[in-house]
Amino acid sequence: MTVVSMTGFAEAHGAHEAARWRWEVKSVNGRGLELRLRMPPGFDGIEIAARTLAAERFKRGNIQATLTMEPREETRGLKVDPVALNAAVRLAKQIADETGLAPARADGILSLKGVIVQDEAAVMTPEERAARDAAMLKSVAMAFDSLRRARRTEGAKLAAVLNSQIDEIETLTQEASRLSAAQPAALRDKLAAQVKELMAGTQLSEERLTQEVALLATRADIREELDRLDAHVHEARVLLSSGEAVGRKLDFLAQEFNREANTLCSKSSDIALTRTGLALKHVIDQFREQAQNVE
Repeated sequence: MTVVSMTGFAEAHGAHEAARWRWEVKSVNGRGLELRLRMPPGFDGIEIAARTLAAERFKRGNIQATLTMEPREETRGLKVDPVALNAAVRLAKQIADETGLAPARADGILSLKGVIVQDEAAVMTPEERAARDAAMLKSVAMAFDSLRRARRTEGAKLAAVLNSQIDEIETLTQEASRLSAAQPAALRDKLAAQVKELMAGTQLSEERLTQEVALLATRADIREELDRLDAHVHEARVLLSSGEAVGRKLDFLAQEFNREANTLCSKSSDIALTRTGLALKHVIDQFREQAQNVE
């Protein structure tokens, strides 16, 4: 299995007797799963079932599903209430005159509650409505399945990017480990030079110098941070290969990566090691940005 992205687009067409329709579904990043349904009046009966279909297929993402009826069929069983329509038009004109805003569009006025009502002369029987709704749910399920495939296709590309970034983090961690091995000697030379400058003519024992160097080296020791970075690299690879919805875990892991890189930079006493730490922070930021696209 592969990583699943939270972005994608799909559509599906459906029909029942004379009615024809089209579902358009699109998905973007989200902290949880949120489905927004946009449907003409008279189709509220399928909302709960549509939400169940989405929940069966997706774990995270802001998904918008739009139902569009073909113009020649979209008024079956519906009619315009002329009184409500006239009142809505007058109100829209009044608001436009008073505020200077653009006049309301026809689709906006028709979407107001009460403007379009059920036409009693063309009311569907419960059996007809159930059959139509079942056909609509079948087509929206097809649209959701297509969206899921699109998100997986995008996720495969995303996984390649994330794995490349993890490889870079591992390489920089190894470079930091190599550089950190030279820190005690560098600290000793630096401290000796500073002491010589400050205490000209005064002899400092080798033992005392060794103690001071050991103290500074302990404070600058980054082995613990390097070990944790290695562990995080391993965990990231396990998550990416798990086939599960790991977006939240990857986002948390990116925060842990960043914490260790910050500590590494703060402990560094070597310019080359600092540069490596900053490079780590840069690629970790890129990793976190991409991880936020994962379901």
